[in-house]
Amino acid sequence: MIYFVEDDENIRELVIYTLNSISLDAVGFSRPSHFWEAMEREMPRLILLDIMLPEEDGIQILKKLRASAKTAKIPVMMLTAKGSEYDKVLGLDCGADDYMPKPFGMMELLARVKALIRRSETTAFSPTEYRVGNLYVCPSKHITKVDGTDVSLTLKEFEMLCMLLKNKGIVLTRDQILNAVWGYSFDGESRTVDVHIRTLRQKLGSAGDCIETVRGIGYKIGDKQ
Repeated sequence: MIYFVEDDENIRELVIYTLNSISLDAVGFSRPSHFWEAMEREMPRLILLDIMLPEEDGIQILKKLRASAKTAKIPVMMLTAKGSEYDKVLGLDCGADDYMPKPFGMMELLARVKALIRRSETTAFSPTEYRVGNLYVCPSKHITKVDGTDVSLTLKEFEMLCMLLKNKGIVLTRDQILNAVWGYSFDGESRTVDVHIRTLRQKLGSAGDCIETVRGIGYKIGDKQ
């Protein structure tokens, strides 16, 4: 099930109709209160979220989702008329997995939705466990620990961390990370990677220093870690 919180009836109905037409069950909500009621009954596989909403804005909803262990790992895509770089960075910095400014094309929306679902529900993680200093990551169980304490990461943050660990000692460019983690062309918005790396480092705390910035190229986890 996909949930879409959008107060514009025309946009909401078009997106819901399009998703249902390709057998992706979807339900729309005009108000956040209706969305929260539905969340009590059934957890969705993906949430599409507008920012400008009555009752509470989409950023506040996103923060609540990421703050709860029950909903922290549900993929969230922001769909909003706020298309400036600041707004995109704000949404991604608060834990959004993707961001589409309005107006958007249905074909691109479907491609992004499918990519998020495919990556969130994949069972093809490598069973390898990674240990770097005080950092422990188990991809197959989706576990991240620092000094033995669980760290809650979004889907994209976790995928980026696993990609860096898998390629330990190798510098990965921003474009390589975008293509591998997002699964499609992301309009060359390398700023997206920088934002996710920053929040990832913050969440990892004392272990965040293992992610090194290679100026002008990208990021790596050093082979001496």
